[in-house]
Amino acid sequence: MVALSSAALLAVAGSAQAQTAVSLGTAESFAVLGAEEVTNTGPTVVNGDLGVSPGSAITGFPPGIVNGTIHAGDAVAAMAQGGARAAFIALAAQPCDADLTGQDLGGLTLTSGVYCFSSSAQLTGTLTLDAEGDPDAVFIFKTGSTLTTASGSDVVLINGAQACNVFWQIGSSATLGTDTTFVGNVIAEASITATTGTTVSGRLLALTGAVTLDSNVITRATCDDDVIPGDGDDDGTPGGGDDDGTPGDGDDDGTPGDGDDDGTPGDGDDDGTPGDGDDDGTPGGGDDDGTPGGGDDDGTPGDGDDDGTPGGGDDDGAPGDGDGKGHEGKGQEGKGHDGKDQDDKGHQDKGHQDEGHQDEGHQDNQQHHKTS
Repeated sequence: MVALSSAALLAVAGSAQAQTAVSLGTAESFAVLGAEEVTNTGPTVVNGDLGVSPGSAITGFPPGIVNGTIHAGDAVAAMAQGGARAAFIALAAQPCDADLTGQDLGGLTLTSGVYCFSSSAQLTGTLTLDAEGDPDAVFIFKTGSTLTTASGSDVVLINGAQACNVFWQIGSSATLGTDTTFVGNVIAEASITATTGTTVSGRLLALTGAVTLDSNVITRATCDDDVIPGDGDDDGTPGGGDDDGTPGDGDDDGTPGDGDDDGTPGDGDDDGTPGDGDDDGTPGGGDDDGTPGGGDDDGTPGDGDDDGTPGGGDDDGAPGDGDGKGHEGKGQEGKGHDGKDQDDKGHQDKGHQDEGHQDEGHQDNQQHHKTS
C-alpha cells in the first residue's frame, strides 16, 4: 500500500466522519477486566472496578490498590465481559477511514476517524490525537493481531480530545512497553500486559486471556457528558465553574455559593462562615471576631461597646445599661421601682438621661407627664 503522510491522514479521517463511539455497557465501571486472571506486581493503583470472569484469580492486591470494587468470578464480572464483547463487535463493524498497515503510529497527528491495521500495530514515540475543538470526536484503532508500544511512548490528546472516546480493538494481544503513557479503551481478544511504569487513562479489557500489571496507574476514563450535568469546570460536579467544581462554586475549592478562599456557603471573607463579613466569620459578624450582631471588638449579640454583653451601649455592657456600672434598669444607686415616681431610680424614657433614666424632653428627679 502507499504510505500516507500525517497531513493526508488528517484529511482522510476528517472527511470521513463515519466513526461513532460505542457503549461499554456493563463494562463501563471497570478499569481492568480479565478473563483468565488478573495479576499484579508492585504498587499499582487501579482507579475503577477490577474484575475477572470466567476465571476467579486476582493476585497482587495488595500491594496494589483498587479504588473501586473487586469482582472475582462473580455475576457482575460475567456481565461486564458481555458488555466488553458487545463493544468489541461494534468496533469491528465500523468501516475503516485509513489503512495504516505497516506504519508506525509514532510521530503521527490524527483527527477523528477509524484507523485499521491488517495485522499488528506499533507505537514508537508520540501519537497525537487532535479533536479539532470537538469534545465528541471519536478515534478508533483496529488491529488484525497485536498492539505493541515501545518504552517511553505516549499518546497525547489535544484540542478537546477525550480519553473516553479513544478505542483500541485488538485482534489478539496488547503489550504496553515500560513507562508508556497510554490513552484509550483497550479491548483485546486475548491478553493485555502493562509493563513497569505504564500509565493508562482508559481501560484494559481482555476477553479471553489475562491482564498482567506491574507498578502501573490505570484510571477509568469518563467523558465530560458522563459526569453530573451543569458542569463548567474540570471535573464536572453540578454548577461548578472553578477548578474542582463543587455546586455553585466560583472560588478555588468550590464549596457551594462560595466566593472566597475556602468556600464555606454564602461567604465573602477569609474563612467563610455563613453570612460573614469579618475576619473570622461567625454568622452576622461585622466586627473582628464575628459573634452574631456584633458591632464592637468582641461581637456579643446586639452589642455596641467594648465587651459586648447583650444590649450594652457602654463600657461594661450590662443589658439595658447606659452608664458605667451596667445595673439592669438603674441609673445610679436608686430603687428602680416600675410604674412609680422616681427620683434617681434609673428608668428609661424618651429624651434625656438624668441619674440613669430618660425623660421626654427634660430631666428631673421624678417622672413628668406632658399636659396640654
